[in-house]
Amino acid sequence: MVNVLWPACMAIMGLLLGSLMNVVVYRLPKMIEKPEIQLSLWWPGSHCPQCQHPLRWLDNIPLLSWLCLHGRCRYCQQPINWHYPATEILLMAGFFAISLMFPPVPIAVGMAVFFWFGCAMSLIDLRTFLLPDALTLPLLWLGLLFHSLFSPWMLSDAVYGAVIGYLALWGLNKICRLLLKRDGLGYGDFKLLAACGAWTGWQCLSLLLVMASILGILLALLFFRGNALKGKSIPFGPPLALAGFLVLIWLNRF
Repeated sequence: MVNVLWPACMAIMGLLLGSLMNVVVYRLPKMIEKPEIQLSLWWPGSHCPQCQHPLRWLDNIPLLSWLCLHGRCRYCQQPINWHYPATEILLMAGFFAISLMFPPVPIAVGMAVFFWFGCAMSLIDLRTFLLPDALTLPLLWLGLLFHSLFSPWMLSDAVYGAVIGYLALWGLNKICRLLLKRDGLGYGDFKLLAACGAWTGWQCLSLLLVMASILGILLALLFFRGNALKGKSIPFGPPLALAGFLVLIWLNRF
């Protein structure tokens, strides 16, 4: 029975947290860039971005409401952005995959936590080039808390991982400023690598950085062609988050 219930519960949890992620990805950058609008993650309630009509609970069921409404607002009939159901499907699939790889033990919960934060930060970074402290810092502290509760023998490695992860990119950025007279990385990247180090330990940081660099190059080639890359900034958050997640799987699965 556990073999059936565990993946089903994780998939449902992924759908619900995917709906929450849609709110975070949409509102958190606005809260940072325009604090004067007094927006929060919880207020005002969910509403159509086109006609501003408040949504009933029937219109707010993750994925199911979008399917029943044929991808359109019930009130103004304008199309609902496909990003919303896509995010919910991504989280559902990710949580389901985690449940297949790991039994219902703390490491599976830890993997799900890292996956949620990594996806949220990646989507925000891709859209706005922001890695909010409201996500990077909790992920760092949650990594240290996880090790203190479930693998205390790794806590010192996690602390060193957080410190070395931050200082590694901070130092690299200092070199870029000296040579190029501009920042080569965002300060959110420093904190995200520190968070990854808090989860994986300092020993994996070199592997993580190599993987993130390769993934970053692939991301650049995917989104830019020819001379279009010149003068463009490439968000490093998604490659870092994906590399951190893959390293976590490697550490705990193999």
